[in-house]
Amino acid sequence: MCECGVKAQCHHQQPPHLTPLINKQSPKTPNEPHQVNSLVPVMAEVRSILALSLPMVLSGLLLYLRSMISMLFLGRLGRLSLAGGSLALGFANITGYSVLSGLAMGMEPICAQAVGAGHHNVLNQTLRRTIVLLLTASVPIAALWFSMQHLLLACGQDPDIATAAHSYILFSLPDLLLQSFLHPIRIYLRTQSITLPLSYAAFIALLFHFPINYLLVSILGLGIEGVAIASVLANFNLLLFLFLYIFFSGVSKSTGDFDADNSSSDEETLLEWKSLLNLAIPSCISVCLEWWWYEIMILLCGLLADPKSTVASMGILIQTTSLIYIFPSSLSYSVSTRVGNELGAGQPEKAHRAARVGVACGVVLGFLALCFTIIIRDIWASAFTSDASILRITATVLPILGMAELGNCPQTAGCGVLRGSARPSVAANINMGAFYGVGMPVALALAFWLRMGFTGMWFGMIAAQMACAMFMLVSVTGTDWHLQTQRAQRLTGRGGSNKIEKDNKICVFIDEKDAKERLKNMDAVDGEETGLVRLLD
Repeated sequence: MCECGVKAQCHHQQPPHLTPLINKQSPKTPNEPHQVNSLVPVMAEVRSILALSLPMVLSGLLLYLRSMISMLFLGRLGRLSLAGGSLALGFANITGYSVLSGLAMGMEPICAQAVGAGHHNVLNQTLRRTIVLLLTASVPIAALWFSMQHLLLACGQDPDIATAAHSYILFSLPDLLLQSFLHPIRIYLRTQSITLPLSYAAFIALLFHFPINYLLVSILGLGIEGVAIASVLANFNLLLFLFLYIFFSGVSKSTGDFDADNSSSDEETLLEWKSLLNLAIPSCISVCLEWWWYEIMILLCGLLADPKSTVASMGILIQTTSLIYIFPSSLSYSVSTRVGNELGAGQPEKAHRAARVGVACGVVLGFLALCFTIIIRDIWASAFTSDASILRITATVLPILGMAELGNCPQTAGCGVLRGSARPSVAANINMGAFYGVGMPVALALAFWLRMGFTGMWFGMIAAQMACAMFMLVSVTGTDWHLQTQRAQRLTGRGGSNKIEKDNKICVFIDEKDAKERLKNMDAVDGEETGLVRLLD
């Protein structure tokens, strides 16, 4: 029983989870509407987002070049190695990398909001838990990769290609271990607005990637296995450089000791794990739904007329979307960080501004992507092939791809807003409805029923992206930012403003109304301007 003498809920029985008292008469509040409506804070927000985005764009381009180098060496080994490596990478993306990437995103709102709240110790705790979560998830993924050849043969794949793909993915198994550390560490740094070291690390890893490939493939003659090993070593180098940066820069000291014991009780630890999983699982579902859509599109292309040309063209177009996606995805990560930081800091108006500026930047990126695809439509495919049929199909579809980016870029930015405000389940529902409830039926109807073929498939992509953008915008514009600020305070453990301390006991008011009633009987109030309510002896 609580001994503080008021009707309350004891903190030792259940952690605080109720609405904190927020002082709405802060001296800064009267000036906020003027700041929001002025151009100066908007431009400052644009600069903040660009400062975060540009290094991530550079990192994405460097990683894209790294994958192109791997594909180059696979191509030099012949058609069988190229087909086997491509199949293995597709299988790895569907069953492994998308899952790990999605699960890791569960830590992003927690860390971003904790940074804004000044609770840097939460970052290390969340980082450790996410690494454990990803390592645990890697075990069944590894078992699935071991069985890859049998699964491919059961699906009717060519035995030689299946054997080559199995060889590649077996030597890629250590990458699961590396990715389990890489994804959380990148988020750990990014949510602290540390992005430039990621670019430096990616650049250094890229410098080693080509000579390592040349040594393993061309000199030692390891073939497709050598390309897989080189990719693993590239991620190892990237992880090593990030570890060195964290150690020598002192970043880890500002967020507490990594080896510090967790003083939380078993019940609190369980609740913290539950909070992480409640964010990680919907994030994983959201990422996988979008990644899997493209793989399904490739499979459906095999059912069209002239499947060799359409599948080859689809491969080129997906490479193109991967290149373009670097820009909106970097923007999305920046928006997520900015929104999360401001919510954690208890600044709902600034979080709202970051969301609006981020989505507006997404709209601009969408138009730039459309212009890019129109300009390159007649020359882009020639960098990959000289086949006239593939060149013609790709040139026809590239502007349609650009039109899809008009929806994809703002919806990706909107997804960053939802992620920063810890609402990944909303994003997962939107992706499910847009891609599979709208896009897939439209693509199938246009491609097979109306016999528009490959072009109809991509019009289905436009429908999916536009629907996704619309749903995202509705969700973002309908956000109650004061409510999200309160949620952020509870998520990061900052929502202690509804606590009362007396006789070494911590109790939590049942609700804000009850708290205000109890205030009348208090002897003193400390920190009234910040909303911190504490009963003093």
